[in-house]
Amino acid sequence: MRNFRFILLYLLAAGMPGSSWAQLDLPTPSPFQSVTQDFGLGEIKIEYSRPGVKGRVIYGGLVPYDQIWRTGANASTKITFGENVRIDGKDVEPGTYAMYTIPGKETWHVMLYKDLKLGGRVASYKEEDEYMRFSIKPGRLSGKLETFTIAVNNMTYTSCTIDLMWEHTIISLPVQSMHDKAVMKQIADIMPDTVDNRPYFRAAFYYYENDKDLKQALSWVNKAIAQDPKAFWVIHVKAKIQHKLKDYKGAIATAGKSKTVAAERENSHYVTLNEELIAEVKKESGMK
Repeated sequence: MRNFRFILLYLLAAGMPGSSWAQLDLPTPSPFQSVTQDFGLGEIKIEYSRPGVKGRVIYGGLVPYDQIWRTGANASTKITFGENVRIDGKDVEPGTYAMYTIPGKETWHVMLYKDLKLGGRVASYKEEDEYMRFSIKPGRLSGKLETFTIAVNNMTYTSCTIDLMWEHTIISLPVQSMHDKAVMKQIADIMPDTVDNRPYFRAAFYYYENDKDLKQALSWVNKAIAQDPKAFWVIHVKAKIQHKLKDYKGAIATAGKSKTVAAERENSHYVTLNEELIAEVKKESGMK
């Protein structure tokens, strides 16, 4: 009876308006994080909660092997793709998905799930509500990571990885942007000879970065330099295009010009970049 009275008084106090119990504000044990990363012509957004190791064994302990995990804490982790992407060779449409995983010693399964309200009620998980599933080999972190972390890493023009990291384990989902078709259509529409004031440099740089028609890229970068002969960063890209075309003498001469203009503008960073490019070209070509 005494215990019952104590519990009753506790519940009454906790529910009383203005009581100290009702006003208690504590840190969240597994804080929420939202990550938004521009990627391709869209963005990737990840919303999740971040539990800590806190001295526990994580995989094979707190998170059992071969069982569905909400991939974080509290509500299910959610991931939004703003454009079509390809993950581990599979096409994924724009939209928001819940992310669940099945950790394994040798292989993890990562699932994009259509029901965004399931949360941690994994006993009600239905395979028919999966949008897509990937099988990924886990890797090992060089150190111990205390807090569960999801990050978009290894960014290039066309690819990135979505990395799930905790304790000693990393899972990397390889993602490819599908923007090339859209960009190439823009270039085809914008760059015909009948149009003036074209974005020569951006088009040339895209062609260079994505190993497209380098002779066309060279033509465009020359026109960009004609628009602004003192743009040392544009001249530097011309040298890099010439390098890819194996015009070693031209690349060295152009990099030298970019270095001179950069020095005049007191931009030491581009002076160094050009010196490094000249050294690289000489080493590759055997020139002195």
